[in-house]
This record gives sequence, C-alpha cells and structure tokens, in this order.
Amino acid sequence: MTQLDTDPIAIDTSTPLGRMTTAFPRTALWNDSADPGELRQSIAFGAVGATCNPVIALAAIKADLPRWTARIAQLADERPTAGESEIGWAVVEELSVHAARLLEPIFHEHAGRNGRLSIQTDPRLHRDSAALADQAEYFSTLAPNVIVKLPATKTGIEAMEEVTFRGVSINATISFTVPQVLRVAEAVERGLERREAAGLPTDSMGPVATLMGGRLDDWLKVVAARTNTLVTPGALDWAGVAAMKRAHQILKERGLRTRLLSAAFRNHLQLTELVGGDLVISPPFSWQKQINDNALDLPSRIDVPVDPDIVAELEAKLPEFRRAYEPDGMAIEEFADFGATRRTLRQFLDADAQLSSLVRDILVPNPG
Repeated sequence: MTQLDTDPIAIDTSTPLGRMTTAFPRTALWNDSADPGELRQSIAFGAVGATCNPVIALAAIKADLPRWTARIAQLADERPTAGESEIGWAVVEELSVHAARLLEPIFHEHAGRNGRLSIQTDPRLHRDSAALADQAEYFSTLAPNVIVKLPATKTGIEAMEEVTFRGVSINATISFTVPQVLRVAEAVERGLERREAAGLPTDSMGPVATLMGGRLDDWLKVVAARTNTLVTPGALDWAGVAAMKRAHQILKERGLRTRLLSAAFRNHLQLTELVGGDLVISPPFSWQKQINDNALDLPSRIDVPVDPDIVAELEAKLPEFRRAYEPDGMAIEEFADFGATRRTLRQFLDADAQLSSLVRDILVPNPG
C-alpha cells in the first residue's frame, strides 16, 4: 500500500457537492468510476464509495493505454497459460483493489456502511446462480471494503441471498425498477436473518440496490418511439426519478436494511431530487464536475413528490413504466426479459468482449 493510498483527503466544502455531503450525511456520494485520479478528486467532493466493472475498466485502460499496455504484457509473462479474458479480469481486479485502498480510511470511519468499492461479477455468468455466488465470495476477499455487484434477475437474486448469508455485502446491478429493488432487499434481508440465526455478525455489512434511473428513461423513450406514443415534453426525464423516490419510500416504510443507489445519470434531476434521503447517489465524475461548475443548489428534495400528473400520464400511456413503478408491476421471473435488462446485459457482455479483444491486440499484435 502506497502513501498515496492512505493519505486522508479533505472535503472541499466550497463546492455544492462538498456542502451537500456535509449537510446531509445520510445521502452518500459515490463515484461511478474506479479511475484513481477521478476518485481522489471525487473524495474531495465528499465521495465515500466507487465502482468498477468491465465498461469502467475498459475506459480506464484506454485513458492510460501506454501504462496498461506494459502492465498487461507483464501480467501475460507472469501467467504464461492465461487467456485474454483471465488477463483482462486481472486488470479489473487491480483497478478495483487500488480504488479500494483509496477508500479504506473512509470504510473504517463509517464502520462498513460506506468506503466501499463495487466490483461487478462476470456478466457471462448471468445464467448460473452458484457461479455468481462463488465469484462474489472470491471478489470479497480482494479487499476488506469490497462490495460485489450481481444482476437483479431471478438468478442473480438467488445468489444475493446466499452470498449475504456468507457475509458478502452486495450491490444489485442491471436494476431499473421498483419491483427489482424490493425483491433484492427482501433477498438480502433473508440472508441477513440467516446469518443472525447462525450467530454471525451483520453490523458491518453495507448492502445497496442500484436503480439505474437513466437507463429506465432510455428504455421508455425507445418504447414510446416504437409505439408512436406522444408524451408531454420532458415527462420521460422524470420516470427514473419517480421510480427511485418510490423505491426509497417503500424501503424506508418496510424497514429493509438495503439502501437504494441512484446510477446511470442522464440529467441532474437524478441527483437533485434525491438529496436528503438515506441512499447512495453515484454519478460519473463528469456529472460531478458539471454540478459543481454550475453551482447547482442542492437542498433536500427526497420527500418532494414527482408531479402526480406526470406519473399518471406515464402510467396511462406506457405500460412499461407501470411495470417499473408499481411494487407488484413485475414478477421476479420477468426481470431478465425487461427491455432495459436485456439492453444493459448486452452492453456489459460486449464490454467484456472488448476488454478481451484489447488484451488480444496487445498480446498478439496485428502484423498488418
């Protein structure tokens, strides 16, 4: 561990995000990237968590290609029988461990609730609950403050209950709807209760359930275009926000110990409308900079409802919104076939393939 990793980083309270994170300590800011430079600056804005996955790893490698080209070649020498995918995932692990070290002082300060680095399970395992659980347990050994992302499908949720029982803190991903968040939180609760019944500790665990609000908006815009449905301009930008507010309210009412996490930013409403809640907001670093550079006002708005007319219009015109917004809008068996799920899983699978392809180009250069 280097000195860079352990030096404390002071929060810059001159920024809107810095003021928000000090004024509303239950509203946690996480950085939607494990890039070390971005993460250090985000911590200065008040961030207490971060994430890594194949998409993020691919972007980080491309952003510093000379360094990672040399490191990938070195990894290939160290692992002479390893294939491209194994080496690519070794890079994901290295990025994750480095980011986890930056966050470790926060992890200890927050007793495990924050200071977490999310690492995502291999999307190619999405059909195998046992394999997801075993990989999640392995990833949890990489650093004390790792939290592991699993897909919010029936298969992934089965794995979530099991790994929670094993003591792994989870972060649900590929998740866009209120029903998904609730089924995740219920599975985690069952895992926590099993641990407690076995006399095992749960007080330092920090499970979260992501709701990718911007990706829900994206999917509903696709559906509206396909069905030639006109919606009041701007209404579709509120769909993900409405779902997040409802999920947060229900988690709170039911006393479930999983926090909501807002991700997949498409507009600043996906931060400003959630301030003051007991949840995690995880914008990309570029959004954090925009919010600070534009001196955005960040008062508490978590309890301010989305305009009921907007919600009513979306429910009336778009059955897919109703499926996403109502707590019983979808059965767990339907999660894997929801349009946003398929689109996002395909993107993660494609990023994994691109990561392997990038490693292949380094190990076996095209002779031209």
